[in-house]
Amino acid sequence: MKQRLFKNMDYGILVCTVILLVIGLIALFSATQNTDYSEFKKQIMWICTSIPIMILMIFIDYDSIAKISPILYVIILVLLVAVLFTEPINGATSWFNIGSISIQPAEFAKVIVVMFISYFASKIQEKGRDEVSRPLKLLQILAIFAIPVLLIIKQPDYGTAIAFVMALMLILFVAGIKKRYIIGGILLVVILLPVLYFFVLPEHAKTRIDVFLNPNLDPRGAGYNVIQSKLAIGSGEFLGMGLLKGNQTQLGFLYPKTTDFIFAVIGEEMGFIIAATVIITYVILITRIIYISKTAKNMLGSYMAAGFAGIFLFHMVENIGMTMGLLPITGVPLPFVSYGGSSLLTNLIMIALLLNISGRRQKAIFME
Repeated sequence: MKQRLFKNMDYGILVCTVILLVIGLIALFSATQNTDYSEFKKQIMWICTSIPIMILMIFIDYDSIAKISPILYVIILVLLVAVLFTEPINGATSWFNIGSISIQPAEFAKVIVVMFISYFASKIQEKGRDEVSRPLKLLQILAIFAIPVLLIIKQPDYGTAIAFVMALMLILFVAGIKKRYIIGGILLVVILLPVLYFFVLPEHAKTRIDVFLNPNLDPRGAGYNVIQSKLAIGSGEFLGMGLLKGNQTQLGFLYPKTTDFIFAVIGEEMGFIIAATVIITYVILITRIIYISKTAKNMLGSYMAAGFAGIFLFHMVENIGMTMGLLPITGVPLPFVSYGGSSLLTNLIMIALLLNISGRRQKAIFME
């Protein structure tokens, strides 16, 4: 069994992950030289912590892991409620602080909610391909999705909430939901967007959208970070200004340079070549994940892989897009590259589960 597991495993996603981790560590090393490399050292610690967890998640059959997803779902809901009563950090109640370590439940919720929805949908589909399109079953799936998402919005953390939406859309698409629901969902979003903007979103969220449309609206305030990020990426040109030599990075114009705007650090100091390498690596990674979804041994594995693809896709597009001024700022990290223990551990757990799913396919990759 172990021999087949290693034979079938998709090593392409592992290579992509390592490439992104290495580039991320180099960028963090440069971005943290003025703070005694504290975040760089913590990132290495989180990587070392994640490796044994990854190994464990690879060897336990994902079918067995998914069976406890209802229990994990209840636990994460309790944590998402509890975190709302913590002391706000930068205006959001998203973290539990344990000494010098911050834990963000919303990050772990990504894995658990995707796994539980995939498990629930696969059980429904055992009764027939069209079962997921039955209104009552679809409402149950939407309820499983909506409860944690509403709690995350309450923090508020709109970026993570949108990542959940992307994951759900891909899961339902792979599950074969009828087209009328997809079209109806898109129309509903289009109709609700102006309502959300004028009547639901808080002022700071509206300001981010306004500044996205016109960064010069508030160049010294809300538009400052985007302007500095674009300057950093542009000044890097083809080969970059060199590690530890970026003006925007080293002189403190980029903030937060280790998380939201880490791609700007890469663009400024490593140049277009490495920045393009990061984007290409993500494209390959997501393509391989979609392939894993298509070749999984069962519906559960297929749905889980689709959900994880949605999360990685949104984070990649949104983070890079916002640093280039192409999308509004939402504060989502760049997977494997940005600093963040909870985010890094969650992303590596998803990679481990994808290796788990790919390793348990019926045929090796080169035989398909």
